[in-house]
Amino acid sequence: MMRLLLSILSAVFFVAGCAGHFYREETGQVHIYLRDSRAAVVHFASSLDGYDLHRVAKVDSKTWKIMLPKTEEFRYFYRIDGRIHLPDCPYREMDDFGSYNCVYKPDP
Repeated sequence: MMRLLLSILSAVFFVAGCAGHFYREETGQVHIYLRDSRAAVVHFASSLDGYDLHRVAKVDSKTWKIMLPKTEEFRYFYRIDGRIHLPDCPYREMDDFGSYNCVYKPDP
């Protein structure tokens, strides 16, 4: 219930024009969105493949999107224009380097 509320709030902030981050679950995939109109290059790293950097597709002038399998929980962060970025996310945990990662938890 709490995750549903946080997802709705994220979507509201996205529509309202605030910088943000949210995801949508679809059959077998999770679509993860980042809204940043100033970003030139966005990469995504997750625990699914040892935190390899993957270039994120730009959907419009301020929205970036990556699609991943919705099979298991994973940790992730972004690299925006060469700098590590951790968006506001419903779940996060400390990593091995004293920083944090977002945590994606699929709906059952």
